[in-house]
Amino acid sequence: MSGRHAGGRIGRWIGLAVILLLLVSHVDVKAQPRPIRVGGTLPATGVFAAQGKVHEAAGRAFVGMVNEKGGLLGRPLEWVLLDDESQPDKAAALYERLITEEKVDVIIGPYGTGSITATMRVAEKYGYVFPHHTASLTYAYTYARHFPTWYVGLNTHLTTPAKVFDAYRTLPPGQRPQTVGFVVNKFPGTQFLAYGRANVGGATRVAEQKGLKVLFDVQFDLGTTDWIPVAQQVRRMNPDLLYVAGLALDGSNLLQALAQLGWKPKHHFHQWPSPGAMLTALPVTDRATSVTIFVPHEPYMSNAGARDFVNRYRAWAKATGLAYSEPDVQSAASWSAWQVLIFGIQECRCLDQARIAEVLLSKPVPTVQGSLKFDPKQQNYGDDLQALMQIQDGRWWAVWPQSLAAEDRRLR
Repeated sequence: MSGRHAGGRIGRWIGLAVILLLLVSHVDVKAQPRPIRVGGTLPATGVFAAQGKVHEAAGRAFVGMVNEKGGLLGRPLEWVLLDDESQPDKAAALYERLITEEKVDVIIGPYGTGSITATMRVAEKYGYVFPHHTASLTYAYTYARHFPTWYVGLNTHLTTPAKVFDAYRTLPPGQRPQTVGFVVNKFPGTQFLAYGRANVGGATRVAEQKGLKVLFDVQFDLGTTDWIPVAQQVRRMNPDLLYVAGLALDGSNLLQALAQLGWKPKHHFHQWPSPGAMLTALPVTDRATSVTIFVPHEPYMSNAGARDFVNRYRAWAKATGLAYSEPDVQSAASWSAWQVLIFGIQECRCLDQARIAEVLLSKPVPTVQGSLKFDPKQQNYGDDLQALMQIQDGRWWAVWPQSLAAEDRRLR
């Protein structure tokens, strides 16, 4: 065979190989569907960074689960997550960017009342469905396409404190608190829960209606680090029940300051603490109570997706080095928000905002905290599903009402 013929044949083979490679690469590209992109922010930095890690763990675990099970509408799920630095204005600007520049298909809310309130306005501006998980200014949310999974009812400033005081009234007569003292964070949500709105509701008023004598009402700034002055006032007034309308580390920090002064509350309630931080502060936090929408025991474990939630959240939290890897009220609220979003998309088999909203407004959504029914007449809030939980024997347990309490567990 001449060199010219051999060279020509080799050249043809090389040409065919190149064509085949181009065809294969074209097929590979076509075989990879475009992800469904979910836009959102969380505080990776700033005052709420610790809570942001919990919500990120829940979201990452949920997205991983969806993709392991084949994705959504035959496409992978991608979470476009940005750092809002714990600042509501920053969060609002980032949601503008996510919608107008990143062109995300759908969105999910950020952490906290301030950021959710600010970003809801952006969602409304563009008509996006807006599931969110940790906002408490229920009366302020009139946007028809917002879907809250902090499922505390529209009148939480009445129902939540009533639940707390009613629970304590179930104690034996000699143990029931007769007096209460309030320590209140200057945060919009805790202020609303403590003082109500338009002279209606709020824990300070509900306490008196339930027959408790209010001994004091002390407010403190967000980010307070020196708790001794507040602790001194609490010790001096010596209430039967200490009501801490705070969040994150407020309660455990105050209890540690009180321990330094040699005072321990008979009973103490904390509005929205970091559950893990409360446990690491034992024994000073023993018998601390709070509200919850989920605790990893029955009857909650029979709710939709609860076992996936518990197992996957624990695994993700441990793998990423979270100090507290147990599923809690914060992570459950986040997981519920993802369940709401995915339910709406799956049921309408679409990414159309109006059709997703129509599904969510017309069908109950099964979640880890129970079935959520979004009622437009109640600004998309239904009943207050919260229970009281308490630290007993080194862990959190649901203790009231009895229908949601762990077996053989009661408020102490």
